[in-house]
Amino acid sequence: MLPCLFQALHQLYYDPNIENKNLAQKWLMQAQVSPQAWHFSWLLLNMDKVPEIQYFGASALHIKISRYWNDIPADQYESLKSQLFTHITRFASGSKIVLTRLCVALASLALSMMPEAWPCAVADMVRMFQAEDSNVDGRARCLALLELLTVLPEEFQTSRLPQYRKGQVRSVLAQECGSVFPLLEQLLQQQDSPGFIKQKVLKCFSSWVQLEIPLMDCENLIQAAFASLQDPELFDTAVEAVVNAISQPDAQRYVNTLLKLIPPVLGLQEQLRQAVQSGDMETSHGICRIAVALGENHSRALLDQVEHWQSFLALVNMIMFCTGIPGHYPVNETTSSLTLTFWYTLQDDILSFEPDKQAVYQQVYRPVYFQLVDVLLHKAQFPSDEEYGFWSSDEKEQFRIYRVDISDTLMYVYEMLGAELLSSLYDKLGRLLTNTEQPSTWQHTEALLYGFQSIAETIDVNYSDVVPGLIGLIPRISISNVQLADTVMFTIGALSEWLADHPVMINNVLPLVLQALGNPELSISSVSTLKKICRECKYDLPPYAANIVAVSQEVLMKQIHKTSQCMWLMQALGFLLSALQVEEILKNLHSLITPYIQQLEKLADETPNPSNKLAIIHILGLLSNLFTTLDISHHDDDHESNEVKKLPVQQGPNPVVVVLQQVFQLIQKVLSKWLNDAQVVESVCAIFEKSVKTLLDDFAPMVPQLCEMLGQMYSTIPQASAIDLTRQLVHIFAHEPAHFPPIKALFLLVTSVTLTLFQQGPRDHPDIVDSFMQLLAQALKRKPDLFLCSNLDVKAVFQCGVLSLKFPEAPTVKSSCGFFTELLPRCGEIAPVGQVVHENGKVLLQAVLEGIGGQASRSLMDHFAEILFALNKHCFSHLSVWIKEAMQQEGFPSARVNPEQKETFSQQILSRERVNKRRVKEMVKEFTLLCRGLHGTEYTADY
Repeated sequence: MLPCLFQALHQLYYDPNIENKNLAQKWLMQAQVSPQAWHFSWLLLNMDKVPEIQYFGASALHIKISRYWNDIPADQYESLKSQLFTHITRFASGSKIVLTRLCVALASLALSMMPEAWPCAVADMVRMFQAEDSNVDGRARCLALLELLTVLPEEFQTSRLPQYRKGQVRSVLAQECGSVFPLLEQLLQQQDSPGFIKQKVLKCFSSWVQLEIPLMDCENLIQAAFASLQDPELFDTAVEAVVNAISQPDAQRYVNTLLKLIPPVLGLQEQLRQAVQSGDMETSHGICRIAVALGENHSRALLDQVEHWQSFLALVNMIMFCTGIPGHYPVNETTSSLTLTFWYTLQDDILSFEPDKQAVYQQVYRPVYFQLVDVLLHKAQFPSDEEYGFWSSDEKEQFRIYRVDISDTLMYVYEMLGAELLSSLYDKLGRLLTNTEQPSTWQHTEALLYGFQSIAETIDVNYSDVVPGLIGLIPRISISNVQLADTVMFTIGALSEWLADHPVMINNVLPLVLQALGNPELSISSVSTLKKICRECKYDLPPYAANIVAVSQEVLMKQIHKTSQCMWLMQALGFLLSALQVEEILKNLHSLITPYIQQLEKLADETPNPSNKLAIIHILGLLSNLFTTLDISHHDDDHESNEVKKLPVQQGPNPVVVVLQQVFQLIQKVLSKWLNDAQVVESVCAIFEKSVKTLLDDFAPMVPQLCEMLGQMYSTIPQASAIDLTRQLVHIFAHEPAHFPPIKALFLLVTSVTLTLFQQGPRDHPDIVDSFMQLLAQALKRKPDLFLCSNLDVKAVFQCGVLSLKFPEAPTVKSSCGFFTELLPRCGEIAPVGQVVHENGKVLLQAVLEGIGGQASRSLMDHFAEILFALNKHCFSHLSVWIKEAMQQEGFPSARVNPEQKETFSQQILSRERVNKRRVKEMVKEFTLLCRGLHGTEYTADY
């Protein structure tokens, strides 16, 4: 085997061909878990081999020990331990990557043996490496021991020990720290210890503190780590050690130790200030991490120590300094973002106290939080235009996300400061805009508005007494900059609900929004704001409707906005028109849509090509989005405050239906040329689907002609979007006698065409199969009578469902399961269904068991369990026979399960617990893991 190993390793490391590398890797992975690995691993560790080969040998040993521990006879533990110690000593002066792998292997061995087979494992390791060995340099031995002690807790964290063993081993390791920490303290305090040894010591300590060792036992080493922060070479490692020690969840139990840590943290302030002044971002970042770790993890415990309130307040002020660290994030500093979660935590802890204690802390911390708002708004300010121009797109995106985080923090702080916060922002903005002697920068104005917007977006400001003043101030803002204009727009959008309750103020801001619509740079903010205003204030907009429509038409014709904003604009107009009288709606629709209809007529006459395809899809999309929100029956109104404003129910045909009937022939003409194109067909179907969803029963006059068109479309070229629209029609209209005939005819036609598709081979059309299964499930839910039609081949439909269960696409399988969970309960009430299930149910069961046996994704097991549950409930006598016959097949549903396991599963499924759906799902999950050979492995942890 060795020559093959060397060849595979050579291929893996040196062969330029990626396929050969992949094959070699696959073969080597199998070799590592083979029984021969015990033998060849030691041979590969010979000192005459190159490090890559030695590394593979050490890795193979680790895999065998960590994953196949039960294969090792107990009488070989000691020799294995001894060999590993010998090799680690040998490699102490050799390759570092091989040494680490061997240490990991010994760590895994120790974890599996302790405490019974190796009671004092850690103490033995320390003693072994401290013993004199003339062949190995003392410093190399020391580094090898530190490496072993560092990887031991790390290996524990990732080990596959059972839960009960993990707790047992954790407590043994925590006790063994008594053998480790004195050694680490000694090495840190020795004057002649070189920097790389101290660094290794700090890493080792960092690894051990994550074992939930009592904080008081770590006190000396934490203080030593604080001292190491003054050494630039040790700074990063010392930060990591202190942060890990402070952040362990158990630390809050040791309040006295935590209080002792505040002075050394505060003692870092001078070092922090110097780092900020000299632009040393790494140092300021590290010190900030330490301060935040102490404050964020233990604010509740430290707040509780009332007599120490001043020292904790000093820590809070230090974190405030970190929040307001000079410079623009992320270009000049990356520290301030670390602190934001602390302010959430501190506020939550203060507000969780009983009222009397809370009042005391509010007195101390409300001023702090007002200061925080000023700091955050300062940090949210844009840099100068010149400076911002030099930022990369990645830096601009990071700054955008940072501002969103600040916005979220301000929204949260509102809970602490309440209406006083809005008043404070309003006063500052008012002073800024009315101070003629000292003109402000646009950045300052924008940041204050941004603060308002952050709060108004999520907090109900309807009862705030400063919003009228703010609405009055907005037109006074001199907008000379895109970022400021964007924030003005978003602020108006955030106040749209307030405007709905105070319609007299709409005219103050609407002209600004309409003006901004013409600026492509303000596309997203202006269009989304207009959409919000049209949605929230539509009953107060009729006086402005003509102007809004005219401006919108102009920008649409000029093609100022990108496609998605054009769609939003159409949705805004749909909301707007919904509140007008029918004749007004029709008049506006006529002027709005006519140019597009003319364009579509022209395009319909052209020979299909890529550019006119995009134009057609764009126009159809505009119509879809307009019809999505144009609802004169007010299905979408759920605001009680608007009840009084609702218009009387309109008489006569719905305007959307009038328009659809007018353009119906044109749409058919477009379809006739583009029937082969799935995107165009999808766009056509979207118009009708969105109209049906919005109009509901009002869509009724269109049902016969739409059913006819869908039938023609689907007969010519079957597409999923046509089935989805058919499903929508079945959902809304199938139960109405007047519409049942066309719906029935369409359903039968779609079924017939799809069955033919199945005969030709459905594998290339998973989307059609998926949609078809959903249609069948919907039909069974809404109108089971469709399955009584004499010309519906229920058996063929059933067989298609079974076939669909075997598709590799998970969504298709899920939809197929949905079909069967709707079909099986109908066995008793629909004779054709009952007959087909009783005659062919065994085939269905076979397919379900195959899926559970490993053919289908594990994520689908709950859906397969639903079918078993339904079979149990509605065909129990048949199921008990079918499952017995199916399980008698050798190697079915998986070669990994034996007859006893299959019998156990069958009995469970047929037991009294079959009526408990949750238990059936658990049985299926358990059995599928057995079938896949995953039972009892780490893969099942989250399953």
